[in-house]
Amino acid sequence: MSSNKSTMVPSAREAMNKFKMEAASEVGVNLKQGYNGDLTSKQAGSVGGQMVKKMIESYENGMK
Repeated sequence: MSSNKSTMVPSAREAMNKFKMEAASEVGVNLKQGYNGDLTSKQAGSVGGQMVKKMIESYENGMK
């Protein structure tokens, strides 16, 4: 089974990384480029939750 990272379009990977960094900044989590395994589950969940929140808002705004 191949890794999801190897199949992602490079420009999409860059956009997702930028999006993730913006979401982390908004919730006060300091992400580093590369490995962030030292984050707590709460911090990682906050970043992921913020990303989902922003995606839903974007989708809802596009429907108007």
